[in-house]
Amino acid sequence: MEPHSVRRIVVVFVTLSFFSLPLLAVSTGLGGGTTLKGTMASISSRAVEEGTKKLHSSHRKLLTSEREFDLVLKRKDSGFCAGSGKMEPNRIWGEKCSKSDIVINQGPTAPLPSGIPTYTVEIMNMCVSGCDISGIHLRCGWFSSARLINPKVFKRLRYNDCLVNDGRPLINGATISFQYANTFLYPLSVSSVICV
Repeated sequence: MEPHSVRRIVVVFVTLSFFSLPLLAVSTGLGGGTTLKGTMASISSRAVEEGTKKLHSSHRKLLTSEREFDLVLKRKDSGFCAGSGKMEPNRIWGEKCSKSDIVINQGPTAPLPSGIPTYTVEIMNMCVSGCDISGIHLRCGWFSSARLINPKVFKRLRYNDCLVNDGRPLINGATISFQYANTFLYPLSVSSVICV
């Protein structure tokens, strides 16, 4: 046998030993007291935890804040009515609609030429039973706008009471929207509805 081939065999043997000894130590429990089974279990449980975090983090991208994410979870799990701070019981069988069927979205838009910020509001009827909803009243504080809003679309009646669509029905699946201009965003939430 040539010295060159002996050297090659020794290098291969040392390399295999170097990589296989740690694996053998872990599988027999010599590597810090854990077995291969325990190591694999901890790796798989970590993967499950990370998978759960990935699921939540992908959904969090759709929401604007951690608080909003928590509100969505509470609403989904326990009938929490987002924005109102109150618990609303789950719909009773046969009940046509509830306040939670009205969904309000609002966000910033381009400011007025004077520099006053503007916001667009969308109010949607998401009734799952296909109902039309009228008499939609919102909690709106001292709502006011530097830009004129059609009062048939949205108007403040008194403190913390604004009327949507002049009280007329908002048909199922329909959205009514408007823009207002103010230095800050007004929090809006549904206070009462009438099922049609």
